Amino acid sequence: MGFFYDLPRDVCNQKGYFMPTKRAAKIIDGKKVSEAILAELKLEIEGLKARGITPGLAVVLVGEDPGSQIYVRNKRRTCAEIGMASFAYDLPKETPEKKLLDLIAKLNADPKVHGILVQSPLPKQIDEQKVLNALDPNKDVDGFHPVNKGKLLNGEDCFVACTPAGCQELLLRYGYDPAGKHVVIVGRSNIVGKPVAALLMQKAKGANATVTVCHSRTKNLPAVTKTADILIAAIGVPEFVKARMVKDGVVVIDVGMNRVPDATKKSGSRLCGDVDFKGVSKKARAITPVPGGVGPMTIAMLMKNTVLAAKRRGK
Repeated sequence: MGFFYDLPRDVCNQKGYFMPTKRAAKIIDGKKVSEAILAELKLEIEGLKARGITPGLAVVLVGEDPGSQIYVRNKRRTCAEIGMASFAYDLPKETPEKKLLDLIAKLNADPKVHGILVQSPLPKQIDEQKVLNALDPNKDVDGFHPVNKGKLLNGEDCFVACTPAGCQELLLRYGYDPAGKHVVIVGRSNIVGKPVAALLMQKAKGANATVTVCHSRTKNLPAVTKTADILIAAIGVPEFVKARMVKDGVVVIDVGMNRVPDATKKSGSRLCGDVDFKGVSKKARAITPVPGGVGPMTIAMLMKNTVLAAKRRGK
């Protein structure tokens, strides 16, 4: 599967002994991988259209959260770029829960809609879990419905949450197969930590890892993270993982996306991950940047899930 390959970390000296090389970590480029996936999907969509099937994604946005608006705009633009139908539903912040649930019921029944995504966070008057439960599991391309979560744990075919699926895809396409490796995940959220743990521990191709999940109650956290062959950081704390917390040669997937003050920037702030990139990259074998790492993969995997939903419906 991989189309990128790592170079040897060690070279022999004149006496034939292996000596560690001092070189920068390989950058795991999520933008490049996502572009490759989208190009593959565009060809698949052309084939589906020849059979009279146009994959369709409905994206529902409630409110005017600036971050959510950017994410939704990117998703809709990507749909257009690869030839997928996009159905936009922008609702005011005051939308009652029942009105949103009625819309979901309508989309569940619409044969032109193969995937449904309700952008989070939702306003306080709406129970997010109730909304997720209302989705047709066969259209839950975000992979958050309890049926899809349960199937993932059971090792069954299902829609996998997009960010965890993107993490796995990055590892595989760069040739870092998790099989037999110790994967340490920092963070236990329902969106990333738990599903990526379930995904990588499966008895399946691209998985078969020994997985440890760390969180705020983990004692002596650095001692655990230093045992990782592959470290996945998804804790939501800017630059939390320091160089002293990882071993030489670790592969790092940084899921974090944080905005922090930076007086040197015109905007007064900058984006950073949950990993201290400058320090950790000096010890890591490979690492994802922020931005440009996991972020682009999330949208690519959403598109991939929607195409998969259309193919299943087409059968």
